[in-house]
Amino acid sequence: MQLRFKTLALLTAWLCFALALTWGVRPEWMLWLWSVEYSSATGLVARRNAALLLAIGVMFYRARHAPPSATRRAMTGGFIVGCLILAVLGFGEWINGNAGPGILLAMATETVLGLAFIQAHRSSVTQTQAST
Repeated sequence: MQLRFKTLALLTAWLCFALALTWGVRPEWMLWLWSVEYSSATGLVARRNAALLLAIGVMFYRARHAPPSATRRAMTGGFIVGCLILAVLGFGEWINGNAGPGILLAMATETVLGLAFIQAHRSSVTQTQAST
């Protein structure tokens, strides 16, 4: 299935907004899902994570209509790297017993988003080359 950047950016923005709200208001739910004990320290990190997710959501929402460009490539390239590294880190934490099986949902989401943005990037490069 070919995803256009606009569609993918909008889906990513809404996912980031939902995660930012959850991490910001009820971080203990997400930590419970990952089998990680809530503490004031994990709450602090979770709320800061919420701010980053909100920022990423705003960036993708505002960039959803952007044509292929160096800026869009930089934004998606950074997001791809971040998603795939988070997936690898999550797998390591799960293998080491620091997180429960609930982290597999996050890993799957990160992997799918990373791969979807790779596909969207390749698709936009192919379309740009075909139109020149």
